[in-house]
Parts: sequence; C-alpha cells; structure tokens
Amino acid sequence: MPIATPTQYAAILDAAQAGDYAYPAVNVTSITTINAALKAFADAKSDGIIQFSTGGGQFASGLNVKDAAFGCIVLAEAAHRLAEKYDVLIGLHTDHCQPEVAADFLKPLIAETAKRRAAGQGNLFQSHMLDASILPLEDNMKISREYLELCAANEIILEVEAGVVGGEEDGSAGSDDTPAEKLYTTPEDMLTVYESLNGLGRYMFAATFGNVHGAYKPGAVKLSPEILKQGQDAVIGKHGEEAKFDLVFHGGSGSEKDQIKETLNYGVIKMNIDTDTQYSFTRPIADHMMTNYEGVLKIDGEVGVKKVYDPRSYLKKGEEAMAARLVEACNDLESTGKSIAGSV
Repeated sequence: MPIATPTQYAAILDAAQAGDYAYPAVNVTSITTINAALKAFADAKSDGIIQFSTGGGQFASGLNVKDAAFGCIVLAEAAHRLAEKYDVLIGLHTDHCQPEVAADFLKPLIAETAKRRAAGQGNLFQSHMLDASILPLEDNMKISREYLELCAANEIILEVEAGVVGGEEDGSAGSDDTPAEKLYTTPEDMLTVYESLNGLGRYMFAATFGNVHGAYKPGAVKLSPEILKQGQDAVIGKHGEEAKFDLVFHGGSGSEKDQIKETLNYGVIKMNIDTDTQYSFTRPIADHMMTNYEGVLKIDGEVGVKKVYDPRSYLKKGEEAMAARLVEACNDLESTGKSIAGSV
C-alpha cells in the first residue's frame, strides 16, 4: 500500500503508545537500503518508519550536486512508489537537522509537501526532526515553535530534542566531549518542552537519558531509563494524562535489551537505528570481497569474474542482511506482528 497518510501515521503512533511498543526508525541512503527496510517491515508484519538524514540526502543527490533536500525528495518519492507493493504502513521522516541548516533543508521539504497537498496528493513526508538541542532550552523552544507551526499547517509531525545525545553520528549535535550532565533531560526540561509546544500541533520528543550515538560493545552505554519516567510523571502530574509524551530513543546501539524494553513502558514509540544497520549491510559485502578477491579484482592481467564484481551480486547480500537486522529491531521493540494496516 502507499506510504501512510497523516491520519494513518497518527494512528500507528497511537497504537504503539497504547500497546507499549515502538517502531524502529531506520536511516536509508539509497533504493537498495529502502528496499531492505521495506522487506524487513513486511517480513516482521510491523509498521515502521524510514528516515533520511542531511548527509544521506547529500549522498543520494550525487557527487556533483550534494543537495541534501533534493536528495531526500528523490529518496522519498522512490519510497512512495516502492511501498505500493507492500501491505504494512510506513511513515517517512527526516533525521537530525540543526537550526543553522533548517531553512535550507526543512523548509524546502515542508514546501514540497505543501505543493503536493495543493495538487490533491498525499504528504511527501509524515514527520521531520528539528534538532535544536545544541541551543539553550529557551532558544531551542523558540525555533521549535516556529517549525511546529509550519509542520502542523501541513499535517506533519515534528520531532524535537532537549538534552544532547553523545557520541558521533551522521547529522547529530552531540560529540565525544559532550558534558555528562547534558546527556540527561531533567523533569523541569520536560515540563518546559510541554508548556512551550502544547496546542501548536502534534510532536514527538527525543528526551535524553544517557544515550550515545555510534557503535559500542554491549553494556558500554549506561542508560538511565527512569529519567523518562520521572519526566513523564512530572508532566502528567501537572497537566493530566493527555500530556504524556510520544518519546523517541536515539543512540540505541550497544544498549542492553532489557533497558530498551524498559523505555517502552515510559512512552517511547520510536527508536532510531542506523549504526547497527549500516554494519549489517556492509558486513556481507566485505565478506564477498574477501572471499572472491581474485574474481572481484583483475589481478596480474587476468579478467576477473564478472558475476562477482557485478554490484548486484553483493548489494543484494547487504540488503538481505540489513533487513534481517531490522527484523531483530522489530522484535526488540515488540512491534512484530502488530501492523494495523488493515484497520485504518
């Protein structure tokens, strides 16, 4: 079926919140990785979220163009067509966008959806992320309000972040030297976010609780999921159950599975996955190259073996492995078998 409508997208988020599960939001950079994501969600019978970063958009637009917004439009249009062959609901989302590039990235993407809506077509994107977490919270909320109003006018959900996710990732605001206290969003911060954005439109909130982008061995990342509960309790205690956040979990690589599951009880409905799926895609390609070394390379004047240096021979292995890793993520987040595609 086609990419989810705004109503369907809201419904899958509501279903995850009501059912205490979350969707993997997987970063893609090409038609091959889009196909891997679609295969995984279909195989898992899970709805899901496909997302594009500024760096992914630049890559997709080509070396001579390097236009992040244009590349994301191309990828999103491809995803719309490819998703027609599947029977799960997929939302399209853009990942971390810093304030200094938002005018050149988010605004053109929002405008593209507005243009499609004016022509009677569906939204190109269902949600976007503005990551203004590098700013003081007051400034963060000021620009977040501006973009939330732009998004809401086009039935787009905005994702915001307060606190900084550590480590290094494509488009992220964090760094390896992020002060420890910045890795944890306080209940007071969460109250400020709610009171700043309430009533302007629907949004998701990436609160931080020790999250770190990048690749780490199991147990290396020290999460404090109880921070999410404390913040939710503070907001609900003051403003009622309807104030409960739709939370987003960034930087899940290296996290213990029991801690991932714990976050589901505290309102996490979306968990980004990029590092692990990048590795799962590349690992079998590396194996292919090493196993077929003499066939891939024309050594000492030989002609090689066309069937093993044909890019399709190894890219399909990457697609299959990435899909398998994403199915694992669906299992971890308990979205497997819970697609609501037939009911909305």
